[in-house]
Amino acid sequence: MDLNRKHKVSLRGASNGEISRDAFLAKVLQERELRSYARRANAAALYIQRVWRSYIVRKKAAIEIQEKWGNSLSYRSDTPTKSWVSSRVLRPFLFFIRSLSVQHQKIQARDIHCMQTCFKILLESINSSDQGYNFCSLAVGTFEESKTWAFQTRRLVSLCSFLLMECNYSRERIKDFLGVCALVLRILIVLTDPKSWKIITKENLEDAETAGKMIIQFIGSFKSGYYIAVRKYIKTLTKHTDERLLITTSAVTLALRPFHTRQPAFADDNPPVTNLAAEEYVSLILTIPRLVSCLPSALVHALKHKSILMPSFHTILILRDKISTRISELEHSEKQSCTMKIPSVGWAIGNIISLATVSETDFMDTQESNPEKFYVSYVHVIVTLAENLLSQVENVGIQNINLDSEAILDETGKGENSMKISFVELLKPVCQQWHLAKLLAASGKEICVIADKDASMSSKKGSEILGLLDIARFYSCMLRIFCVLNPVVGPLPVLNMLSFCPGYIVTLWNSLENVLLPENGCNADDSSHGSVKTSWNTRSPSEKKLKHLKNDGVNKWVNVLNKFSGKSPGPRELVECTSDQPGSSQVNEPINDVWDVETLRGGPVGISKDVSCLLHLFCAIYAHLLVVLDDIQFYEKQVPFMLEKQRRIASVLNTLVYNGLLRGTGPENRQLMDSAIRCLHLLYERDCRHPFCPSTLWLSPGRNSRPPIAVAARTHEVSPASDFCTSPSMGSVITITPHVFPFEERVHVFREFISMDKASRKMAGEVDVPGARSIEIVVRRGHVVEDGFQQLNSIGSRLKSSIHVSFVNESGLPEAGLDYGGLSKEFLTDITKAAFATEYGLFAQTTTSDRLLVPSPSARHLENGIQMIEFLGRIVGKALYEGILLDYSFSHVFIRKLLGRYSFIDELSGLDPELYRNLMYIKHYDGDLKELCLDFTVTEEFCGKMSIIELKPGGKDISVTNENKMQYIHAMADYKLNRQIVPFSNAFYRGLTDLISPAWLKLFNAHEFNQLLSGGNHDIDVDDLRRNTKYTGGYTDSSRTIKIFWEVMKGFEPSERCMLLKFVTSCSRAPLLGFKYLQPTFIIHKVSCDTSLWAAIGGQDVERLPSASTCYNTLKLPTYKRASTMREKLLYAITSNAGFELS
Repeated sequence: MDLNRKHKVSLRGASNGEISRDAFLAKVLQERELRSYARRANAAALYIQRVWRSYIVRKKAAIEIQEKWGNSLSYRSDTPTKSWVSSRVLRPFLFFIRSLSVQHQKIQARDIHCMQTCFKILLESINSSDQGYNFCSLAVGTFEESKTWAFQTRRLVSLCSFLLMECNYSRERIKDFLGVCALVLRILIVLTDPKSWKIITKENLEDAETAGKMIIQFIGSFKSGYYIAVRKYIKTLTKHTDERLLITTSAVTLALRPFHTRQPAFADDNPPVTNLAAEEYVSLILTIPRLVSCLPSALVHALKHKSILMPSFHTILILRDKISTRISELEHSEKQSCTMKIPSVGWAIGNIISLATVSETDFMDTQESNPEKFYVSYVHVIVTLAENLLSQVENVGIQNINLDSEAILDETGKGENSMKISFVELLKPVCQQWHLAKLLAASGKEICVIADKDASMSSKKGSEILGLLDIARFYSCMLRIFCVLNPVVGPLPVLNMLSFCPGYIVTLWNSLENVLLPENGCNADDSSHGSVKTSWNTRSPSEKKLKHLKNDGVNKWVNVLNKFSGKSPGPRELVECTSDQPGSSQVNEPINDVWDVETLRGGPVGISKDVSCLLHLFCAIYAHLLVVLDDIQFYEKQVPFMLEKQRRIASVLNTLVYNGLLRGTGPENRQLMDSAIRCLHLLYERDCRHPFCPSTLWLSPGRNSRPPIAVAARTHEVSPASDFCTSPSMGSVITITPHVFPFEERVHVFREFISMDKASRKMAGEVDVPGARSIEIVVRRGHVVEDGFQQLNSIGSRLKSSIHVSFVNESGLPEAGLDYGGLSKEFLTDITKAAFATEYGLFAQTTTSDRLLVPSPSARHLENGIQMIEFLGRIVGKALYEGILLDYSFSHVFIRKLLGRYSFIDELSGLDPELYRNLMYIKHYDGDLKELCLDFTVTEEFCGKMSIIELKPGGKDISVTNENKMQYIHAMADYKLNRQIVPFSNAFYRGLTDLISPAWLKLFNAHEFNQLLSGGNHDIDVDDLRRNTKYTGGYTDSSRTIKIFWEVMKGFEPSERCMLLKFVTSCSRAPLLGFKYLQPTFIIHKVSCDTSLWAAIGGQDVERLPSASTCYNTLKLPTYKRASTMREKLLYAITSNAGFELS
């Protein structure tokens, strides 16, 4: 027996059902809770009964009082007095109306009749000159009388709020109801204007004004519910509201009364402390959708007055957090009945802009004292509200905000799309140049930029002077709002205005240059744009951390690269570029890396909000301007910047974007990164077409921190969809800014992509053993294109597999031999040679000197023309996939389409120089363009048949004039560069991307794509070729003939060496990465040709000509004894355009 075990003790004595102590206590606690619950339930039941009995009693009493009230008014015989009006008319009326209507939120027909009767009596009393009968005399009477008057007047205000909220078209007897609303509003208008009281004397004027102000303060308070009632009433208004004009005017007038009582205190431009009325007005009235369009013009002018706007601005700036919370609560309460996607703070922005800026002459009353203060408050308020709006809509995601531009509006016009269109209409003033001109005129002459990331902005919030930085912040917010909430054209209206405002973009860049490039400063020729003052800290708080991260990461990348590729990237050769500007000098490579902007090595997260705002606005404006700047303006006139400044701009954007992608940015910097990337791409593409920057500029940001190329390639393939705004991404770096990698490295990346694709196909079982899944085709020599199209067009991406080709000669007999790769190369070479010939009709050559290939417009009329071009895209993709060079180059315009880029007017000079010159002639024509008899059409010819194509709907009836000549020029260029070529480029793109991923193609620009397809420069490295040459048939590197061959090769002209290379390999250019990558390897095969003894003694050499087997890259070289003979025979062979038949 366990002596330590406690005995169970029963507290109920001995019984069969003994219970433990703990169980007993639990049972007692449960019973106690049950009794407590019963007591609470009983108390609740008693309370409900008491409330219900009170309701019944009050309702019964209210009905009785209503009946007695009606009878007493019908049979009154005594003379009415103010006490009678207050105690016998108004007091019982307020009781039974509140009990029967207000609390039930329901108005009966009898209630409307009672209201009409009461309000008429009350209005008659107020308009009476008899002090004993006038209801207003109670306000200046004894203390009890004034107290009663104030209480009853407040109840009238609450009743008026209730009536306004119930005023809608679905109500029965709407005309009677509108009459009641008009009466009560008229009464309140009089009661809140003591100067209109007919019983006012000099002695009681002060008391009357005190009583009036007390009622006005109540109207402006939250307890009255008046502003929320006005909000609900205005939202029910439509354009046809003539019958409500009196009610609307009275309701808005009454809502503005609290502002007018503050006018004396505001006269000295010293804004008083904000009151409740301004909070209610801002939160409830200014957030009404399309407020301006709902109200009559007379009321709009009242809302525009300085006495209304300035207190509202002051309230928003002081109570921004409270106002924001109030608006959010309002949205939440209206969520069930509101289907709009525009946040309420957005409507506040639109309404404020509409009220403050209606037209050029109505921006602000010029007679007002101190108009600059209005502009300061206006800009700061819009920026404050815009930041709140953007924090909501940008976090939601663009896909949930933007709408399809072709969305069809419903018949009521109240769809979501129409809602956004009407919202953008409110913002129209900010898209006008006079709006910017007004702000600039009121601003200071200096930009004070806080460059330190952690610098406090509190000292600037309450600035009394409007600075250019404030204006920049204003328009930056507008651009972001238009990007998200404009369903059709995005920020184009704002950008169109800002881009062509004289000098504004130059001023922005001057301020940025002094902050980001402090060692350069501003040139003397920029002094006319205004001085720039900066507050600069040379080292930001995050610089040490970024430097540590950079130094820690670079060594790791270099080590990985050495292991991966066996070498580190070598130095880049400087590509010198010149300007078209007369007298311009060549761009020399700087001794130190001045193109890597130190202040931007941390990316967007390492700069202050001021600099970020200026950068965003500058990039957005300049990117838009670059689209319309032609080469004459950019290179010759150098507008708006000199080329030296263009290089600085490119270096700033290049450093910013590269480090932003490498280190990652936050969602708040998405708009900055988007605009910077677009502007950078436009500058880079213009430099690719006509260089103005040294190559080191584009490479400099990644010179020390660039990730290894192989690692970047694998990272790109593993996570191609990574979001650069949330996390650093090597894939983003190589996808968005491939130009920071040297061209040779990007070729390595391209080959690495293909190697990875082949490895993945092998793992997937698509490639087992050589020849297991090859494609067998039979091709007739004279019908290479047709046979290839018929047998290979339908296999799509399966073309990645090896092709075994069997040729059939002109006699219809199969050619002897097996295909070990050489015949498939010959097939690709022959099919492209035939299909790209202009005689075939699929492609034509440009009229420029380089004779580049471009799809022929007549291809659409050929049988299977579009399908043939798609097939040729696959053939080119196959050549790129296998590393086989094709000696063809495409037009840059055509390649840009393959890379997914839009072509602009200046690129027309590379496609059709004559048309480009004609369009430039029209652009700068000084006379009347009607004399040229042009219209918006273009004429095309095919097989002698002329066809007219309209450049715009009804173009044949629209003459080209001086007013619309820019439209004509861009329409013609757009047709030639985009519309005409799009069907062919889309078809070629579909075929090409069956084998080559679009992401792989975007590593290169147009010129580099041609190099990737056709090889390097127009010369070859003889030493590299010798190192990578194999010898067969008895030749060795030390053979006499071989030594003579290499001596002759070095003595050839570059063009002659290229001709020999084409004679052997069918391509005149060397592989980009050297002859190590030539497929198949370059081979010199010995052809024994012994001469007789007497011939040798006589000085004769071998007479046989060399021949070649291009499918195997083999030169069949006879055993020449003299260098002169070999040179003569080689030149004869390579200039005879023949191969096999020479042997």
